[in-house]
Order: sequence, then structure tokens, then C-alpha cells
Amino acid sequence: MTQSQREYPKVVSQAEWLAARKQFLKKEKELTKLRDALSQQRRELPWVKVDKEYVFDAPDGKKTLAELFDGRSQLIVYHFMFGPDWKEGCPSCSFNMDHTDGALVHLAQRDVTFLAVSRAPLPKIEAFKKRMGWRFNWVSSFANDFNRDFHVSFTKEELAKGKVEYNYDMTEFPSEEAPGYSVFYKDNNGDVFHTYSAYARGTEVALGTYNYLDLVPKGRDEEALAFTMSWVRHHDRYVDGHLADATRPYWPTVASDAQRSEGEHRS
Repeated sequence: MTQSQREYPKVVSQAEWLAARKQFLKKEKELTKLRDALSQQRRELPWVKVDKEYVFDAPDGKKTLAELFDGRSQLIVYHFMFGPDWKEGCPSCSFNMDHTDGALVHLAQRDVTFLAVSRAPLPKIEAFKKRMGWRFNWVSSFANDFNRDFHVSFTKEELAKGKVEYNYDMTEFPSEEAPGYSVFYKDNNGDVFHTYSAYARGTEVALGTYNYLDLVPKGRDEEALAFTMSWVRHHDRYVDGHLADATRPYWPTVASDAQRSEGEHRS
């Protein structure tokens, strides 16, 4: 929908605007209370002990899952779409991670470690991370079953069957890699527990850009796009700060499948 085709809300006096805003504030407060209640219920979900041994390739050597906590008791893992044969990471996952570095020091104060995990070999991860200018920890699960066990990586044979297990259901998925968050807790005995995982639109929790877009009159403005998030590019490919040119590709060919697979399954 173009700007000329868009129907504007009615224009009213300041007094009428204030009355409407106060009425809407009641709904916003209801949502805030509901979100708080939902967060409490999330924390009360049962846990699963992780007995399987996972060893990851990290910049400072091999690391077990327990060692990735880095001295803290809580760990958030972002499942970053970056397959072993890919030349670069997924643009949409990159969009998500662009919101991360500033939160790291604050999370650490609340006993939380954050990192990303991908199946790409560590040298590819390190090169892409350097290109993007990120600081968060990022390790490779190339040599273990972590991604498959948490249902964010699929074999060609599984994809050929038409549906894979993703987001707690059997669904069609066009890529061997998928996005998500997984949360873990480590107790004083060193035992690790899986407490929560979220996929698809569940990963929007960290997308500050979307939160800002939800505030403005045009919103996310994605209805007319080929698929959700098709406007997103790696931050070094926007060229300038102006609106993206509709006549130019929004993402490189090497990452288009990854971008499309995430954008079409954010529901």
C-alpha cells in the first residue's frame, strides 16, 4: 500500500485525541499485566536435565555446554541460521543480533550469559562476526547434535518428506537451518537444565527495531512485501540511511534462501 493509498485515521481536537489515548491506555495496561503474568508462568514451566554431552568449538578452544555459562547460572542461546556450506549468516538473524551487544553487560549483572550457536565452522563464524563488528560470544556446533536436538537444523532427507519438527509442530520449512532461542540453567552441582525454547515469532522479543516500528503510523509496513522481513539486509548492505530502493535486491543471492525461510515462517 502506497502513502497515497493509505487511509489516515480521522483528525480530531487535542481534547478528543487525549480521550482516545486514555481509553487505549487501559488496553495497554491490560497487555502489560498479561505479559507479566505470562512471564511468571514461563518461569514456572518444568525443566529437563541435559544429560547429553555437547562440545562446541569456541575461539578459546573446545567448550562443553556447562562451560559456556562462563561462571553464571543462566544461559541464553540464540540459534543463528548459518549452515556449514553458507558463505555468510542469515540476514534476518543478523538483524536480530544487531540488537544484542548493548545488552551484554546488563545481562551479566543479572547472572545471565548470552551467546549464539551455529553449525557453520568456527573460522566462518569468526570472519562474519568480524565483518559485522559484533562482540557477543558465538560458537560452532558443527561437530555435535545440538542444533538437531533443539530442532533448528534439518537434513535434506527430512526436508524432502515435506514437513519437519519446528516450533512444536510438524511444518513445511524450506531451509536446513531455522532460528530460535533456548534457555538453560546450571545449579551448584554443575548440572544443566533446559528451561525454555522459542522459535519463529517467539524470537521477536529482542527486536527493538520492530518495537519502535509498532509505535509509528505505518507500523511494520510489510503487508505488500513478498514475505515478512524481506526488506531486511545485513547492516553493511543498506548503503545509506535512506529508504531502500524497491528496484534493487534487498539481500545477496547467497543469503536469499535463509532470509526467505525465516521471513515466511515468523508466525
